[in-house]
Amino acid sequence: MKRVLFLSVAAVIALSISCAKPAEAPNRLSVALFVPGVASGSPIYEMLVSGAQKAVAESPGATIKVIEGGYDQSAWLDKLRDIAASGEFGLIVSSNPAIPELCAKVAEDYPEQRFFIADAYLDGHPAMHTVLYNQIEQGYIVGYLAGLVSKAARPAGPLIAGLISAQRYPTFDRLIEPGFVAGLKAVDPGFSVEYREIGNWYDANKAAELARSLYAAGAELILPIAGGAGQGVVAVAAELKKKVVWFDGSGYRLGPDAVIGCATIAQDRLVYERLKALLAGDKLYGKADIVSARESYVGFDADGPAYKALPQAIRSAFEQALTELAQGRPDFTLTSF
Repeated sequence: MKRVLFLSVAAVIALSISCAKPAEAPNRLSVALFVPGVASGSPIYEMLVSGAQKAVAESPGATIKVIEGGYDQSAWLDKLRDIAASGEFGLIVSSNPAIPELCAKVAEDYPEQRFFIADAYLDGHPAMHTVLYNQIEQGYIVGYLAGLVSKAARPAGPLIAGLISAQRYPTFDRLIEPGFVAGLKAVDPGFSVEYREIGNWYDANKAAELARSLYAAGAELILPIAGGAGQGVVAVAAELKKKVVWFDGSGYRLGPDAVIGCATIAQDRLVYERLKALLAGDKLYGKADIVSARESYVGFDADGPAYKALPQAIRSAFEQALTELAQGRPDFTLTSF
């Protein structure tokens, strides 16, 4: 009797197992948009969100959820892992040079998860598509303008430009800073750069202190690469009647008289194009691309009052340099990173 009962139970279990549905892969049309920080007030993340939302709106059956990761970078990996573990999203979209390495760790535990990361580079990962902007060109653009304006302000004095960053990271060290220096020295080889570091992306008060020290040291103009903290630099520039060049988006509204130029990236356009292609089934995973001024993904926003107020001779020289850069002169071609 016990043997019959045991066999009956075993049969029921076996039948239950055979009838159970296999685990479903995440819906490839369900998108989690992970903002590594806060979108509001950050042009690059605001463009990330708008481009992704437009792509999803034009893709039948697609959905999107925006998830802000906050400023604590040590928490980003766990938050990305939680998104993948939910099983709700087929594709995680983000934008930050640090994100691919974190996504690669998540992919080890969740091999079905797919990732698209803009403003980043990781080649050959089968679950990931990345696109990097040629930020040597971006740095060169603001460096060249900074050089022209600084030299006109101090025709006989030492030529000093300021550079403030939230922190050092590979894209900054290998692309942004060298591009900025190249732009300055294309105007005059005698330029030197004074560097200061904040330590985070949000402390506008510390950024203001560092800006004050740079202007006191003789810099006429500063480039902040500092996220929200960059607003502190603009505030001091406006107070001292000094100048700032901006990066990644339009910063004119932060200081209409202080911000003389903004190097831009077409983040909204890029995210829209690539995400729409991925949702349509294009085989982009495993590829890492680099886009540049030649395709108009890197450019300049000339629609600012302080830029328009610059002398015509400066604007003409700068716009000629922009035209030449889009034609590949100087040639900053990147084939990998």
